[in-house]
Amino acid sequence: MPTRMRCTIWRPLATAATAALLATLVTPAAAQAAPRASEPVYSYGDAIREAVWVDTGLDGDGDGRTDRVAVDIVRPREPAQRGRKVPVIMDASPYYSCCGRGNDSQKKTYDADGDVVQMPLFYDNYFVPRGYAFVGVDLAGTNRSDGCVDVGGRSDIQSAKAVVDWLNGRAQAYTTRTGTQRARADWTNGRTGMIGKSWDGTIANGVAATGVEGLETIVPIAAISSWYDYYFSQGAPLYGSGPDRLSNHVNSPDARAACGAVQRKLVEQAPRTGDWTPLWTERDYVRAAGRVRASVFLIHGTQDLNVRMQHVGPWWDALAKNGVERKIWLSQTGHVDPFDFRRAEWVDTLHRWFDHELLGYHNGIDREPMADIERSPGRWVTSAVWPPRGTRATTLRPGRGTAPGVGSLGLRKGHGTETFTDDPGLSETDWAARIHTPTPDKAGFTTGPLTRDLRLSGSSTVTVTATPSTPTAHLSAVLVDLGPATIRDYADAGEGITTLTDRTCWGASTPGDSSCFRETAARTADVEYTIVSRGWADLGNHADDGTGVPLTPGKPYTITLDLAATDHLVPAGHRLALIVAGTDKDLIDPPADTPTLTLDLARTSASVPFTGGPAAFARATAGSAATAPGAAALDGVTAPSTAHRVPEGGR
Repeated sequence: MPTRMRCTIWRPLATAATAALLATLVTPAAAQAAPRASEPVYSYGDAIREAVWVDTGLDGDGDGRTDRVAVDIVRPREPAQRGRKVPVIMDASPYYSCCGRGNDSQKKTYDADGDVVQMPLFYDNYFVPRGYAFVGVDLAGTNRSDGCVDVGGRSDIQSAKAVVDWLNGRAQAYTTRTGTQRARADWTNGRTGMIGKSWDGTIANGVAATGVEGLETIVPIAAISSWYDYYFSQGAPLYGSGPDRLSNHVNSPDARAACGAVQRKLVEQAPRTGDWTPLWTERDYVRAAGRVRASVFLIHGTQDLNVRMQHVGPWWDALAKNGVERKIWLSQTGHVDPFDFRRAEWVDTLHRWFDHELLGYHNGIDREPMADIERSPGRWVTSAVWPPRGTRATTLRPGRGTAPGVGSLGLRKGHGTETFTDDPGLSETDWAARIHTPTPDKAGFTTGPLTRDLRLSGSSTVTVTATPSTPTAHLSAVLVDLGPATIRDYADAGEGITTLTDRTCWGASTPGDSSCFRETAARTADVEYTIVSRGWADLGNHADDGTGVPLTPGKPYTITLDLAATDHLVPAGHRLALIVAGTDKDLIDPPADTPTLTLDLARTSASVPFTGGPAAFARATAGSAATAPGAAALDGVTAPSTAHRVPEGGR
């Protein structure tokens, strides 16, 4: 694990010359032993910094010549001098000039020759001394690249895929944006790993879904797997604007002037009706998961309300179906980078992952547990596989209670109806806070207090039969853990972290590129309930997720809502609740009308993945506190050693 230092530069452990001398002093057996970790033996200060422009083969801006994307490179000088080829870590991003990267919002800076001085984030500082090249790609239409941003479409993906092709000798690059002098990647072995948060990680998903040769691994952090699911949920709009607004936000001034046709396409082919169009098919990487050759190390916040957990379940399952090597971290945070919520463990794990995937080192990371899951702020558990063995879907059924809208949740089929009226001014937290109180805006159903811990792991669905009073209606379904807990305050502006003033350093520094970043701590909240999972739909999409139709008032419709994947432990003594309501304020937009909906409880149910399946749910709700289990771990799950301190915090 890297040494942590306060406001000082973390220096390489040895120069290349020193390392060579040490190699002559060790025993022959030790000298021949296979390495298990790359060491910082190369000079970061003397690293080669250069820029090339890779030809994408597209003409997105319509200027009559193919677009070139800017590629900034930092690579160790010593291997180049000896003819040793190095692997590549790549972050392809639209944010290098408009918005910045990381908690410190760093942007690329350049010297008078146009070579990069500051490369955002710690990747170059840490990995270049260890024998990796770091490559920062400006997506087409951003910063110093030609072309147009098309928000996850062919232009975005080809921006990065063409660079992987160039690194493997299959594409052309030039030393300038408009010149004819070729640039060759004869310094790399072509083995490439892509990493990035949010849009950057989304590009990694999309490039992997092309099956491009040479891309060995991707590390998508809080990344999108289907752009439709970023803007809609089964026809219900999640944001009041479409991808054209996002494109305009990151396009360079040149692109804004030249990319009107692309902008119009983003408007015309992404209608606010929520209907599926070919534009969304092009941007659905889950459908192309069968082409993925790269391994995947996925990181996501279970309370990310920007790129929501709906992007994890389908992608993860599709990768599993196709036998892709996978690893996953699930935090309690919102849209936050692991460097800012679990820094030391993240750097160490990422180092070992890249060493294994790109250098071929046998360091054992492939034999470690597949999943790390944050149970409470800073407390993590692991699972050998994810979801854990023995997890099975369990059908839960709502029943009427003693008061309107306050019902039961169990294994027996319910009867009767419940009625609520959409109130766009209320949200899931309002519903959960009044779960035991009859209110006109929701229908709530709860178990009794659990006598055993109950683990949910994976994706749930809720099937609803509802009769609307109007031609339009939206539905929300929410699973809630009712009981006191201390959680990361994901609703705060920091989304679960607080940024401190102290800095820690991760790699080597230069005067223009420091490896020292502000520390963070967990920002917590004491709550009486925790939202576990959520999902939304337009009832007009009852027959087809991709096409909505007007409803006939007074006619019942059945629709299945897809809830986000999660991993949550409901402790003994808590209750599990299902809430069905209308508009979830700030998470989906309201329908054109204000409907009243009547639920047919006999035709309404939830399918929830419990570790241990229906039997585990039955035992946990049996009502006998005397049968509460001891401290034995769940199947495949172990708690971390108490001697191993886990740093908290991060964005």
